[in-house]
Amino acid sequence: MPRKLKVGLWIMGAAAIAIVLALMMKGPRRALETSVVGAVLVEDADPAKQAPISSVQIIATDGSAVAESQSDSSGFFRLNLQTGVWPDRQITLRFRHPDYDPLELSGQFGNQLCVARMVPRVSGPQPEASGPPSLLANLRVRYATTDITTVNIGSTAKTFDIKNVGDVPCNRKLPCSPDRKWKAAAVAKSFDAGEGNQFSNTRLSCIAGPCPFTRIQSNRVSHGGRAVEVSVLNWSDTATFLFEAEVSHAMPTDLIRQSYPTIFGRNMSFILPSTAQGLSIEAEVNGTDIVFPVGPSLGLSWAVCNMRTASDETKLYTCELKPGYAFR
Repeated sequence: MPRKLKVGLWIMGAAAIAIVLALMMKGPRRALETSVVGAVLVEDADPAKQAPISSVQIIATDGSAVAESQSDSSGFFRLNLQTGVWPDRQITLRFRHPDYDPLELSGQFGNQLCVARMVPRVSGPQPEASGPPSLLANLRVRYATTDITTVNIGSTAKTFDIKNVGDVPCNRKLPCSPDRKWKAAAVAKSFDAGEGNQFSNTRLSCIAGPCPFTRIQSNRVSHGGRAVEVSVLNWSDTATFLFEAEVSHAMPTDLIRQSYPTIFGRNMSFILPSTAQGLSIEAEVNGTDIVFPVGPSLGLSWAVCNMRTASDETKLYTCELKPGYAFR
């Protein structure tokens, strides 16, 4: 083989090996990230006071506008990137809210969760109380819910017969006895507790006749407990069955409930079920018990409140005291 050809083949082989080694050292390239997710909280040294901030405008840039989003009631946000970026690419996130100082974060957010904490904005000198603060103590959260109350209104007992003649061969004409030997009678009965009522503790028994040659095939409650459907098989002479049950009536009842808020510094929080209505807060102010109704605007003379709804429809309330008030 000519010397020049050997040299050329050797150079080509070395180049191929170098390319393979370079690819092996570099490893597989990761896929493009298409979104950035995170949460926006209040900046505070106490984790219990780092409440979520809603309606924060978030803009992601990598030199030019890439995506824009807004935080929800839990502070969560998702930025769907228009073009996608590699996980190690630097992204700048800008956070804006009229009640908080602007915030800007830079980092590789393509492969991590972003938790942003914003500082409340101080627009000017805060008003000071002209005298000692009004003290609030013994706070109770009062609300109404609708519950279903069940009242026992009596019992029922009804008999019915399953007519049949014993010792008659089945001859493959259904219904038959379980062993397919004797002619049988099958009876289905239904019992109704009445409008707004329901059965409980249902019992069904054979009380007369050749009971050993009978079988209860089904005994089930349906329609929310209002109806009971039974099915019985008899392959001997006429038998008598007894159906018994307790009857109760379900009716909605308005209940007044109380709970106690959790207090951290100048903030208090409490959670109410999704069915809660007529919210009010009872408090002892300077030694006097006062009831403060909390309407849809969440207005209180002594606190600023916010509410957010969780995924399970429960409602989380957070209130911060206004100047001139303090918890005792």
